[in-house]
Amino acid sequence: MAAPPPLPISADSQPPIATTAFRSFISRLSASIRLSLSQRRPWLELLDRSSFSRPDSLSEAASRIRRNYSYFRINYLSLLALSLAFSLLSHPFSLLVLLSLLAAWLFLYTFRSSDQPLVIAGRAFSDREILGILVLSTIIVVFLTSVGSLLISALLVGLAVVCAHGAFRMPEDLFLDDQEPLQSGFLSLISGAANTAAAVAPSVASRV
Repeated sequence: MAAPPPLPISADSQPPIATTAFRSFISRLSASIRLSLSQRRPWLELLDRSSFSRPDSLSEAASRIRRNYSYFRINYLSLLALSLAFSLLSHPFSLLVLLSLLAAWLFLYTFRSSDQPLVIAGRAFSDREILGILVLSTIIVVFLTSVGSLLISALLVGLAVVCAHGAFRMPEDLFLDDQEPLQSGFLSLISGAANTAAAVAPSVASRV
């Protein structure tokens, strides 16, 4: 009796490395954002009208801004993000351009497997050519279009609101925890993104 033929084993049973790295990046980034937002202060405490007063000098205003930022940093960063989001949502074309640029960096270079060349109109582009095109596109979008001025304007408006609040809110009722770890809050978001970027860096560096 003849032995049954062996079953074919597909070599593509494992997910591509680029897809795994992208999923890991999104997972770590979302976890860091959730952790940061969980450490924000109550918004009612931020808007307590009884705690507002005019500073007597610029040095006092600067001291208030530093102390209030140490306490309300997640709230302040959320306000900056809301300012950027509102500006981009009010300019859908700029939002579409930024999302397209981000998607191009992620899927055409950062998380694209190096053994999968990019072919457009029958021409294969090397990693260096793709990197040059992406860098040039980023410079054009940020510095030579209205997108860059929109982002700068939104950041300036958000910073003005944050500085005004920090200067006029009295921080005497705030209890700052001196033992708070440095990696808490927004720094944990940066750390999580940095760890993910470090994991992806070898595949990116091998192309340069």
